[in-house]
Amino acid sequence: MSSTITVRVEDKTKEEASATFKEIGLDMSSATNVFLKQVIRSNGIPFPASMDTPNSITLKAIKEAEKGKMASFSSIDELMEDLND
Repeated sequence: MSSTITVRVEDKTKEEASATFKEIGLDMSSATNVFLKQVIRSNGIPFPASMDTPNSITLKAIKEAEKGKMASFSSIDELMEDLND
């Protein structure tokens, strides 16, 4: 016996996920079953699900730092002035 699950997702999400699953030889139904079995095995969501994603300001600062565009300051006062702007 099997059950039916109906899930609403954005069209683009469904298309992109379906394409990814196809590349690894799965259809949407099989991939969903794999996910649900992993939920059972791990007794929870089988990947980290947190709100620890950096916000847009932090992401911009990270990208600038990676490109070497970090601000430099010659004094604590200068740093504090920049932080307070």
